[in-house]
Amino acid sequence: MSEGKSQHNFMTLQFAAKSENESFARVAVAAFISQLDPTMDELSDLKTVVSEAVTNCIIHGYDSNPEGIVKIEASIDGDVITLCIEDDGRGIEDLEMAKQPLYTSKPELERSGMGFTIMENFMDEFEVVSQPGSGTSIKMKKRIESKKALYN
Repeated sequence: MSEGKSQHNFMTLQFAAKSENESFARVAVAAFISQLDPTMDELSDLKTVVSEAVTNCIIHGYDSNPEGIVKIEASIDGDVITLCIEDDGRGIEDLEMAKQPLYTSKPELERSGMGFTIMENFMDEFEVVSQPGSGTSIKMKKRIESKKALYN
């Protein structure tokens, strides 16, 4: 990778809405992002937001129905990673309520209700679009401070 050279790269993943695929999604996105040489903290933050978003798709979007499909699109433009994680599941009835810290629609699963809050705090940009009955899409962006730049 040449320093200062503008780059664009992308990937798309689709997988069954099974909880065991959450770790696959984390690793796949982490491997893709690694070309930007992120710090360990940045990599950890990105893996966490992928986990939160994928888990939301599986548990809330599809009610843990493995027939559902979770889609991840990731792109790199220069030093900015963009992630879009979506499902075609039930959607969110009250998006503003769902964004509130500690709110969960599945208290019986002992969920913390902090998923959206974590995603919003770990990323530079965070947007949720949801249509009841048609699914949810989460788009996030983060600028990566390359370790190469930190040590030069």
